[in-house]
Amino acid sequence: QVQLVESGGGLVQPGGSLGLSCAASGNILRIYSMSWYRQAPGKQREWVATIADSGIRTYADSVKGRFTISRDSAKNTQYLQMNSLKPEDTAVYYCKADIIPSGSYRQLQWGQGTQVTVSS
Repeated sequence: QVQLVESGGGLVQPGGSLGLSCAASGNILRIYSMSWYRQAPGKQREWVATIADSGIRTYADSVKGRFTISRDSAKNTQYLQMNSLKPEDTAVYYCKADIIPSGSYRQLQWGQGTQVTVSS
């Protein structure tokens, strides 16, 4: 059974920085893309960034230039470095992986989410 576990959320002041990580555990055959999403109170979940297994990175316009996604394929872990944070970045952040578990089929897995609050 594959699990994604996020960590690193918390409270930060506007203009500050925070780093998130998401580790995939279990018997994994292959991970394709890894992504971050977020959901603010009363809003729909929105895509934030994706890193392909090729290393190509894409970002939502709202975070471009401030957030950096990366991954360590040897550790099945992805990261999100968030700089110049704004109050509107406040949300629960979720990681997602396009994954093939050993002995199973290709599927999308989600983490449980981690809260990020940007406030003075």
